Amino acid sequence: MATPTTERWTSRFSFLMIGIGAAVGLGNLWRFPFQAGENGGSAFVLVYLLCIVVIVYPVLIGELAIGRHMGLSAVGSTKEMAVAAGRSPWWGLVGGIGAFATYMVLCIYGVISGRVLAFAFAGFTGTYVEGAMPAVYATPLRAFFWQTLFMVITVSIVLRGLNKGIESFTRIAMPTFFVMLVLLSIYSLLNGSAGAAIDYLLSPRFEELTPAIMLAAFGQAFFSVVVGGAAMLTIGSFMDKEANIANDGLFIATSDTIVAMVAGLMIFPIVFQYGLDPAMGMGLIFSTMPLSFLQMPAGSFIGGLFFSLAAVGALTSSITMLLLAAVAVEEQLKLQRKTAVIALGAVAWIVGAISVFYPHLNEEIDFLSGQVILPIGGILIAVFAGWIAPREAMRNELSGLSDTLFTIWCFIVRYLAPLLVGGVLILGLSARF
Repeated sequence: MATPTTERWTSRFSFLMIGIGAAVGLGNLWRFPFQAGENGGSAFVLVYLLCIVVIVYPVLIGELAIGRHMGLSAVGSTKEMAVAAGRSPWWGLVGGIGAFATYMVLCIYGVISGRVLAFAFAGFTGTYVEGAMPAVYATPLRAFFWQTLFMVITVSIVLRGLNKGIESFTRIAMPTFFVMLVLLSIYSLLNGSAGAAIDYLLSPRFEELTPAIMLAAFGQAFFSVVVGGAAMLTIGSFMDKEANIANDGLFIATSDTIVAMVAGLMIFPIVFQYGLDPAMGMGLIFSTMPLSFLQMPAGSFIGGLFFSLAAVGALTSSITMLLLAAVAVEEQLKLQRKTAVIALGAVAWIVGAISVFYPHLNEEIDFLSGQVILPIGGILIAVFAGWIAPREAMRNELSGLSDTLFTIWCFIVRYLAPLLVGGVLILGLSARF
């Protein structure tokens, strides 16, 4: 049996910032606001919040509980817990599938995040160009440079270790992220079409809700908080044994949701003020918003701040993705962690670099990881927490829940969560094929 880690987050604040940082990423800044506005406004938001409370939160604290109880990587925790319960060691694949899916996301995340860095630089240097890509990102070689820079920063932070690297960075980065998000949202509401944005996001349009949209709301909720991808399971392995998982998990899920909502109030006043198409998704961020920045007072500087905000969110997510893969490889292949970090960072950089020159690869990896493997991982982790993990061990880890709430938790992870995540998986595959 692998030896449980003795490393710990140094404080509850550090753990919460790292947990929130892992959840908050580029998707919060464009995907949630776009989906909410296009799919029923506050009706979509209501379904989303219901999913967070009823499904996502229970699975989240289940991951944290498994990770803390075993103190191993995602693979080691699920494997050794299954063996201890008299089950097959092949249950270690539950953690392995989630970790692999998340690592695949990292491979293409560097490309998108590199573009974010380039656009932040273009904003601060006043080099946005109407109708064209900024010069700093105008060729594949320049895109390759920014992807490389982002991956070097990510690897450098993780190489410094759990406390001196990831924890030290996140303790500064996440408060900075929150301050920038609030200031940009206030600026946007004061200088943009605040009324139109609020109506778009929050006016209830229940007639637009369909089963497909409700499943989409669940999918957004489930994957926004990165459950199923082994990140929370890995973060949980470094938790203090006295921490209240139920309370801390609720704080992480709530904070992630607030960030997504506030992001909508930051983006859409600008969208409607300058007549942009709110349905453009990621294209809205990179293709049309820079044009609006050119028309705003101090617009280039605001654009630089906006993309810096996105870059911080991308980094806090990418370092967690690399950490969870490195911890698993360190444990399973008996490599030093620094060696694992460098090797995994190099592979992610190479795959990302290839996708810079062959964008179709980027799209295929995104679909395979985000819409196939991650949902499968979500189903498996819910089944594992509900059916395989010893009930007594989970009850001890989730001591912050009353007996009634723990019984409800068991029902959700055993039956409800696998059913709904399965629905999201089928929906994604049917939409693709």
